[in-house]
Amino acid sequence: MPFSGATGPSEESLWSSRPACTEMESKVSEGGLNVTLTIRLLMHGKEVGSIIGKKGETVKKMREESGARINISEGNCPERIVTITGPTDAIFKAFAMIAYKFEEDITNSMSNSTATSKPPVTLRLVVPASQCGSLIGKGGSKIKEIRESTGAQVQVAGDMLPNSTERAVTISGTPDAIIQCVKQICVVMLESPPKGATIPYRPKPASTPVIFAGGQAYTIQGQYAIPHPDQLTKLHQLAMQQTPFTPLGQTTPAFPGLDASPPASTHELTIPNDLIGCIIGRQGTKINEIRQMSGAQIKIASATEGSSERQITITGTPANISLAQYLINASSPDPDPHGRNTFTA
Repeated sequence: MPFSGATGPSEESLWSSRPACTEMESKVSEGGLNVTLTIRLLMHGKEVGSIIGKKGETVKKMREESGARINISEGNCPERIVTITGPTDAIFKAFAMIAYKFEEDITNSMSNSTATSKPPVTLRLVVPASQCGSLIGKGGSKIKEIRESTGAQVQVAGDMLPNSTERAVTISGTPDAIIQCVKQICVVMLESPPKGATIPYRPKPASTPVIFAGGQAYTIQGQYAIPHPDQLTKLHQLAMQQTPFTPLGQTTPAFPGLDASPPASTHELTIPNDLIGCIIGRQGTKINEIRQMSGAQIKIASATEGSSERQITITGTPANISLAQYLINASSPDPDPHGRNTFTA
């Protein structure tokens, strides 16, 4: 949640979902921070497991000893959001406990490793993008000052987190350096509240692989193959019927006189820039998977300066195109439950 001053009922309801990095519920007092903060951290599953501890004992101890509220987002996601709320002294105490816990994990992992240099503790804050300019400062002056005075490394991500107006701020160093760094970041952000509404980053559940067997689509969940929705199966069957598979070493269709390849057509989609990353996937894995599963050729146009959208061109048989459209929709954060094309064609 953004830092804010006194709010009226309408503005209060706007932020009731507590969506961004920090919030000011009372004004900054002279001589220091006299505020209640909400800080959001982005963590991987292993880090979250370390914070929770066996039977939740570690997070329970952190809550009791710091006096802060610590909530961890639900969901089968590779990333989770850890939200810490409370008075500044409680926040920084909880933050210190997390930083020292991570350092302990690093030390323990090194006892079984041949590595000689100890890696730094690294934490990621989630910050409204509209506040990142103040954090960086003119010509990078503010972030340089924070780095020099605390000894911590601070990096502000250039891109916003998917489907949000927030950025990740990565802090690395010793636990003491990290704690000092977070205090300075909070002061900067309290002095420069976010502009406009903040769309919070919500980690997306891990995508489950899809396989096709015997004309049926299945998703892999653990050790089990779960039948996929009928529509995807039907689209796959149709695409396979219309995709020519020439036997090895044979250059002519398997059935002479039968044109096994219907005429290819082209279809264009317009996709918002902030969704394109979900469709491309890490290092292009998702779009390559869509190409392979649909049998269609898919080209994504380069970003155009000043445009908030990207053009996707799909070429193939009608069935190939239908399946590609379905899979592109399924890759977006909120796919249409009926499989209709939710993007502008």
